[in-house]
Amino acid sequence: MKLTQNLAVGCVCFLLVQSAARAADPDLIGHWKLTSDAEDSSSHGHSSSSHGVDVSSEGGRFDGRSSHIKVTSAKTLQLGSRPFSIALWVNTEEKLDDVLGDLISKYDPASRTGFNLSIQNSCVTSAQANYRHLHFGIDAGTIDRQWTDAGRPGNNLLVFALCVFKGQLYAGTFEHGKEETGRLYRYDGEQRWVDCGSPDKSNTVSSLVVYEGNLYVGSHRYLSKGSALTESPNEVPGGRIYRYEGPGRFVDCGKLQNDETGESFTVGGMVVYQGELYAGVSKHPGKGLYRYAAGQQWQYLGHPGHRVTNPVVYNGKMYFCSLDGGNVTRYEGDSKFVDVGHPPDVTQTYGFAVHRGELYVSSWPNGEVFRYDGDRSWIRSGRLGEEKEVMGMAVYNGKLYAGTLPLAQVYRYDGGADWFNTGQLDRTPDVKYRRAWTMAVYQGRLFCSTLPSGHVFSIEAGKSVTHDHALPSGWVHVTAVRDVDRLKLYVNGKLAAESGTFNATSHDIANDRPLLIGFGAQDYFNGKLKDVRLYRRALTTKEISELVK
Repeated sequence: MKLTQNLAVGCVCFLLVQSAARAADPDLIGHWKLTSDAEDSSSHGHSSSSHGVDVSSEGGRFDGRSSHIKVTSAKTLQLGSRPFSIALWVNTEEKLDDVLGDLISKYDPASRTGFNLSIQNSCVTSAQANYRHLHFGIDAGTIDRQWTDAGRPGNNLLVFALCVFKGQLYAGTFEHGKEETGRLYRYDGEQRWVDCGSPDKSNTVSSLVVYEGNLYVGSHRYLSKGSALTESPNEVPGGRIYRYEGPGRFVDCGKLQNDETGESFTVGGMVVYQGELYAGVSKHPGKGLYRYAAGQQWQYLGHPGHRVTNPVVYNGKMYFCSLDGGNVTRYEGDSKFVDVGHPPDVTQTYGFAVHRGELYVSSWPNGEVFRYDGDRSWIRSGRLGEEKEVMGMAVYNGKLYAGTLPLAQVYRYDGGADWFNTGQLDRTPDVKYRRAWTMAVYQGRLFCSTLPSGHVFSIEAGKSVTHDHALPSGWVHVTAVRDVDRLKLYVNGKLAAESGTFNATSHDIANDRPLLIGFGAQDYFNGKLKDVRLYRRALTTKEISELVK
């Protein structure tokens, strides 16, 4: 009995000493417990102000709309070119009605200097490109001098959709030939792509989305005359959704059709909203919004008088582009659509992005991007060079990027009405139009597809690492580490991803911007956080395991 008591006392003493040692760690430069208040409990006591964060014993609740914690910049938070670590507990819901957003950032968008840690949910044109993917990046105003050719999947003229699924990058293609069919490919590094098969005989795989742990594929008959190419002689209709089961195996999940507008031959985008799968149609036959029921059954939900395409989930609602005049539509549920305005001088809208908590839309025919200002108001956010059309847009390592037509250029948004041209991707001669169409973030790089070369290209700005698997819902421990020459991501104490090497002196990320918890380049965080820690050293695997315990 006495021995048992002594052992118990010894264990308690050991734990108390261990806890005290962690609390007194001189390299712990910030600690926001978020279980009783939003203050920094480290010895530095950085000035922190809570903006709408609901703190309780279960952690800080961030509403995804405006709540965040702002920490005044200080000398101790100037991380420079030294190693550092971020450790925190994050809780997200399984069924989402918003972008998950940024966990913590200290980033100056003007100089592109600082760090970003976020969970990416990105809808780019007709695909849900990234879903619950961790991104950790640093930057000191650097970017690759040119885009890297990642190869051409098969014989395609356009990769219509890009999607990251279970650690792999997938591409859906448009194939022009009479006997050719739209195909699904998996990226195999450098310029290699693995053919995963065709879901049916139509000429395009136009949409990709991850739903309930599976990859879903939309088939499509692409009318290439709309891109000033000769029409594809393959006239087999698409308009069906399939579940990908592995190389060459697709399960038919039904056709998008209804008694009012008919049978579709296209799929104009899919998205997961509140735990259910939705799809739109990009041509008039079968136009409208559909919700997946089961098996091969889709429920028709009506339409707002025009086609609803390329959806995005934002602040509790779904928003849709229009190829019939350019109006943007919000879905309110129960077959109710609300017109949220017409960006000026626009006849078509093509894609959305959520950047710094606000919704942006791309357009034709003046190559402009617009920012939603509430009600039915859209604010001009600049024209991209002399381009005519802006298509896919994606947030990557602190900045918003957008692809264009007719020169297939990709621009970086630098605020206000300013856009910087990062390069022309497609230089196919003797064609009227070249497209930089859709994007995805994968293995720490931004990927973009093109027409008519069919090649995919990638670029790196600063240095990034991504965990290309869906982060589980519920409580998860995340650690982001900047080591001497590489970045690392840990999930629940285990190494999940690691970047390539870099020169530390080229990545001095010191800036005077505040440290933001729950906000950054993409959106306000939607979920709970607790035990947020910032260290001025690279934590070891053992130390990270102790934090998880």
